[in-house]
Amino acid sequence: MYKLIYSPSASKQLEKLEHNMKGRIITALERLRIRPESCDIKKLIGMHGYRFRVGDYRIIFDMEKEKLIILVLQIGHRRNIYD
Repeated sequence: MYKLIYSPSASKQLEKLEHNMKGRIITALERLRIRPESCDIKKLIGMHGYRFRVGDYRIIFDMEKEKLIILVLQIGHRRNIYD
């Protein structure tokens, strides 16, 4: 089982979301933490890390498989996250 670590900017972005979406994202991150291989994650092209889709929102994260750590870098709507 992986350990989730949030960057300061990801924590702020998560706090700004609506209550319903915040709950969906936290639930999705728990699924990712327990079994990342079963989630729809993709390696980013031209950027460092991976992306995880939750509805219209994207979670950008980096994964250290040796240390079992998932570092959440950004959380945001798909139209804004890749800027």
